Amino acid sequence: MMQQSNAEANLRIARIAAHIDPPNLQMMEEDLGLKRVNCRAKGGSPGFKVAILGAAGGIGQPLTMLMKMNPLVSVLHLYDVVNTPGVTSDVSHMDTSAVVRGFLGQQQLEDALTGMDLVIIPAGVPRKPGMTRDDLFNINAGIVKTLCEAIAKSCPKAIVNIISNPVNSTVPIAAEVFKKAGVFDPNRVLGVTMLDVVRANTFVAEVLGLDPREVDVPVVGGHAGVTILPLLSQVKPPCSFTQKEIDYLTDRIQNGGTEVVEAKAGAGSATLSMAYAAVKFADACLRALRGDAAVVYCAYVASEVTELPFFASKVRLGRNGVEEIYPLGPLNEYERAGLEKAKKELASSIQKGIAFVRK
Repeated sequence: MMQQSNAEANLRIARIAAHIDPPNLQMMEEDLGLKRVNCRAKGGSPGFKVAILGAAGGIGQPLTMLMKMNPLVSVLHLYDVVNTPGVTSDVSHMDTSAVVRGFLGQQQLEDALTGMDLVIIPAGVPRKPGMTRDDLFNINAGIVKTLCEAIAKSCPKAIVNIISNPVNSTVPIAAEVFKKAGVFDPNRVLGVTMLDVVRANTFVAEVLGLDPREVDVPVVGGHAGVTILPLLSQVKPPCSFTQKEIDYLTDRIQNGGTEVVEAKAGAGSATLSMAYAAVKFADACLRALRGDAAVVYCAYVASEVTELPFFASKVRLGRNGVEEIYPLGPLNEYERAGLEKAKKELASSIQKGIAFVRK
């Protein structure tokens, strides 16, 4: 009897230790007959396996916390090149059902990705005052390329949400890496532009005196400066703006990121609102994977909406990622002019990403 309760105690300890120190997991499995699938809180609902790459960073940490709170997540893998053990330990104490495991450094990247349904990539360096998103290119392009090579190997069927800036270039980089590996599915690679929509909803609601949750502003194009094109003529609920309001709102939505970078005065970029927007989008992807109908959000994807190979517009998500890409709908003259400006800048950012992988 004593022997049995000892064995049970060992199993319980192994379960707790398993997600704090994954490298020992295999050894524990062999010693104790513990299989990874059993690392679940009792009564936890069957959900999806999600990996966050860059989990210890400014966006990664709040993103990790919010994903741990999501009831659709059953297993949460946290990967980074530094500090993942601490973040993993901290977040694993939250009394929600998702089981958390941490992975540290390149040598554990493939383990972090094996069997994942959704991979979210906030990895990279943030903007500092005076920097454009494009200034991040040289560092973040290499990071995204390395991470996507591992995804191609370990979970090529996963839905991939790319947050790392400049998104206008990093999504084409991801696509090129997957093409090279022979696993590219344009429906599964999504650039997260949700923060532009979240900002647009907030700023428009302020002008209209509404609750932001009642407002829906389509934001198309890309995810930097003039490539961010809010379609204010298509706002729900329907409303009209003066030209002055349109200029103010368009400018503020396009430069919302810079507003935060400057306010933080060198201490980083938008991390909290970005994590919020990323989780809103990740949750949409998980609901779509579950089979929910009519999950429609804006995202930056491989697209034929314009002549450009990538473009952000409203898409319907489903079990296989993007199921349908919606046309832009009727644009007014101001928006048509904005679209031409956006496309010009977007074209060179896309080319820059493609060239980075092909060089």
